[in-house]
Amino acid sequence: MYEPGYIKLYRSGGLAERIENAYEMLQDCTLCPRRCRVNRRSGERGFCRTGKLPVVSSWGPHFGEESPLVGIGGSGTIFFTFCNLRCIFCQNYDISHLGRGREITTERLGQIMVELQGMGCHNINFVTPTHVVPQILAALPPAIEGGLCLPLVYNSGGYDSVETLRLLDGVFDIYMPDLKYSDPAVSARLSRSEDYPQVARSALREMHRQVGDLILDERGIALRGLLVRHLVLPEDLAGTRQAMRFIARELSQNTYVNVMEQYRPCYKAFDHPPLDRPLYPSEFRGAVNIAVEEGLTRLDGFAS
Repeated sequence: MYEPGYIKLYRSGGLAERIENAYEMLQDCTLCPRRCRVNRRSGERGFCRTGKLPVVSSWGPHFGEESPLVGIGGSGTIFFTFCNLRCIFCQNYDISHLGRGREITTERLGQIMVELQGMGCHNINFVTPTHVVPQILAALPPAIEGGLCLPLVYNSGGYDSVETLRLLDGVFDIYMPDLKYSDPAVSARLSRSEDYPQVARSALREMHRQVGDLILDERGIALRGLLVRHLVLPEDLAGTRQAMRFIARELSQNTYVNVMEQYRPCYKAFDHPPLDRPLYPSEFRGAVNIAVEEGLTRLDGFAS
């Protein structure tokens, strides 16, 4: 019978050590590549505008995720407020930029996980978790004691510190990062992160090292492994060829990849052509063809 890694880590006492180490990072915050160095344990706030407590926007079964996560019961998503990227075209800008949500305790966060399991969800899917890693870890012991036994999904923008990810080795069963950009000039303009391509590639290498290629159960539900999302942008601002080549050559040709076509103008995108228009169908078809040409064999919606 499959058992998520965080339960084994909890039994061994290793989870308590990870929690302690993560909260030490909050005191002079270096959780993410921004390295704001503010004391979030005392309530100071840096780029992510989050202090000691997690801020949550919403939670519930989600049926709009990739099919290996959704199954028949849905993915148990928990949407954290704020973000360490603030993309100018964010489709959830009311959460990431405007701060819709409320602070909750880590005990309540653990209860939410157990509640989502009780609703029949196949996993617990933490959306935008990068800036709240210590709080997620701290919420796990009460959740485990409450019966939590589902795989955990780390659903991030890809702007993650390898140092922080190493704290999560053996905790998260599934990593689902974005690979947003290949050009530093584009990531600087659109997400205030010139180092994004380099940082994201290092993060994805570490994620793949920890969990490997995606493993499914007999129902086609994800148990463990890496899924990578790549949102295709107008006029190839995302640098699809370079992104797909990196995945195929430096991770694995068997990486599960979602080449995403749902870009639409949101928030400040209207002031930044060509982001002021939707994606052309030909642009999406071209991106999928590139993924195939680069040797990727598991494309969401196109291959099993």
